Amino acid sequence: MKITKDSQITFDPTSIIVDKKRWFPMMGEMHFSRYPHKYWDEELAKMKAGGIDIVSLYVIWIHHEEIQGEFDFTGDRNLRQFMEAVKRSGLYCVLRIGPWAHGEARNGGFPDWLLEDAKSWGYETRTDAPAYLEHVRKFYEKTYEQVKGFFLKDGGPVIGIQIENEYGHCGGKNGEEGEQHMKTLLAMAKKIGFVTPIYTATGWGGAVTGGMIPVMGGYCEAPWDQRTTEIEPSGNYIFTKERNDHNIGSDHGLGVGITFDMDKFPYLTAELGGGLQVTRHRRPIATASDTGAMSMTKLGSGANLLGYYMYHGGTNPRGKLTTLQETKETGYPNDLPEYSYDFNAPLREFGQMEDTYREVRLLASFIRDFGDDITDMPYIPQPGNPLKPDDLKSLRTSARFKTVTGRDGHEYKKGYLFVNNYQRRYEMALHKDTELKAFDQDGNTVLASFAKRDIADTDYFFYPFNMEIGQSALLTVDATPVCVLNDYDGQGHNAYVFYTDTDREITADVTGDLEGNVIITLTRNEALHAVKTTIDQRERLIISEGDAVTDINGEVHLYTWVSDSEKEKVSSFRCFPALSKAPEGFSEKSKGKEADSFSTGDVFALYEKDEKIGYKYKAGLEKVSEDEYRISVPGSLKGADELFLMVDYEAESAKILKDGEVLTDSFYTGQEWEIGLKRYYDSFGESDGSFDLACKLEPLYENAAIYLQEWPKMSDGRACVINNIHLVAQYRIKIS
Repeated sequence: MKITKDSQITFDPTSIIVDKKRWFPMMGEMHFSRYPHKYWDEELAKMKAGGIDIVSLYVIWIHHEEIQGEFDFTGDRNLRQFMEAVKRSGLYCVLRIGPWAHGEARNGGFPDWLLEDAKSWGYETRTDAPAYLEHVRKFYEKTYEQVKGFFLKDGGPVIGIQIENEYGHCGGKNGEEGEQHMKTLLAMAKKIGFVTPIYTATGWGGAVTGGMIPVMGGYCEAPWDQRTTEIEPSGNYIFTKERNDHNIGSDHGLGVGITFDMDKFPYLTAELGGGLQVTRHRRPIATASDTGAMSMTKLGSGANLLGYYMYHGGTNPRGKLTTLQETKETGYPNDLPEYSYDFNAPLREFGQMEDTYREVRLLASFIRDFGDDITDMPYIPQPGNPLKPDDLKSLRTSARFKTVTGRDGHEYKKGYLFVNNYQRRYEMALHKDTELKAFDQDGNTVLASFAKRDIADTDYFFYPFNMEIGQSALLTVDATPVCVLNDYDGQGHNAYVFYTDTDREITADVTGDLEGNVIITLTRNEALHAVKTTIDQRERLIISEGDAVTDINGEVHLYTWVSDSEKEKVSSFRCFPALSKAPEGFSEKSKGKEADSFSTGDVFALYEKDEKIGYKYKAGLEKVSEDEYRISVPGSLKGADELFLMVDYEAESAKILKDGEVLTDSFYTGQEWEIGLKRYYDSFGESDGSFDLACKLEPLYENAAIYLQEWPKMSDGRACVINNIHLVAQYRIKIS
């Protein structure tokens, strides 16, 4: 969807509307003040390549006015510079201006001086108390100075503003008093100059919204839950009209229902967990499938905006007076790492593109090409679909469809059947030889039937019925849509790309004439590694073990990785349609078969880099004491784009230091700890030799009150060891 400064953006109970056309955007959260500004452009390019349309972000008050009256919008805190980067990227933006943000920040983002001032003068924050509102006004005004000129009306990227966060749920007032405070903040923001087409407020757990568009959330687990045991199955894997996630913010008190009329607002999300930020007492690991299955379930439940918190992890900035993370010491329920805000997000603390990135990108690819059309397909409950997540035996299904009139005047129903047999941390029943059917609203009329298949534990997918292929054909197929390559052959024909998660051939029912358009079916793994991009003014699909990203200059780069176990690597990618010539430094190894009406991945041309990528790095590990190690790393990237230090440790937590200064930290989860070194080379300077880091561990005891999915082996009732370290080099190779 192309949006200009003259575009009219509105909404109705169904969706966001741009210039009278429905829009299904993808949104991802990135906190500029938690990531080095030098790399903002390349990280935003990764987000866009991952299918994100809107970058959302908190302006965290304590990051900018830790000392009263001393505002800091410099360096990594430079909001105006970030707005410039967002504009360059071609993404849109939703600003979450608080004043309370949460975001696992100290005091929910409130500066200490504000709380001390409220205590001294006897007023309550997050109310209409005049003294509080005066402080908020100054913060809003300083924030506005940073974003002035970047609103949509100015030709800028900012299309929306979120006021407050979880207000009336995690603190604040309820009822009429709460609604009035939200309206007071909105009026203040507008008067200062925050004029956008869209104003939102988080709407879960009894939060009040002041009449703004409520945005919802859902996380695969709850690391803020005060229990240290396995928790009950998450309701976010059930197809339901219910928009509320009762687990969000449950550390601040159990959430209640929603306060707004769902029939008056579209189903938009702002906080689908792109991962989870672990706490000291609870450390669940969010996997790619956890996020992928939950996202598809929300789509199947009628959501018309998928927004991820976080989409990009980061690192807390250093405070001038205190550390800036949430802690129990400040009266909050949880202890968080002092620096790491990794979140196991699709893009992690050091910009790593994880499997979750590929899962979200796969769904986003469908949304980008088909999402606008699905917006006015309502959620239709299906017979037998369970409404409780502890039902692990019943098959979970939903449908979204609508009635349309064909060119011949004939009415038909087109849409999608969604199936989810995934429940995080619980085993779902096997459904053998199941014939899937999509039912009409009456629960009896069959709209579409699909070939029989086994549906195993962890399977999740959706199938289209009566999907329009070109102008004259309708397709019902037991494969999941990925994208459309328009004019793939230069003769006006399109290639419709699908994937299948089974080994059997697809069963397709085509009504009408394909008229030269083609159907291409990939495996699910191929689809996960597929990126649609434009090369030589032609839409193409790139498949590679690496990840293709288009930068702000329009150049396409392939990110690839070499580890110490590989020594050298051949970089390659497949492309459809084939390129007119191989990229510089590459050779065409296979042209690929010519596409016909129904094709597979063998239509892709194969390109290999002429020179292998060699591994040329060494790292050293030396035990200094029972809880400290010396790690030696190369003093230079040696031509790589990034160098990741991988630390396999077992302990309660760990810190990396250089010359006594903490660089980053980690709460142990059982995952390998990944540390990007590039930012530290920029800080310390590169050299031909090496430099030493200290790694200090805190022992983990077998009786610790901590939830871990898997506990390490204990020696004498404790774990405090680095088992191994190694390096992974990341390269960025231009292919267009």
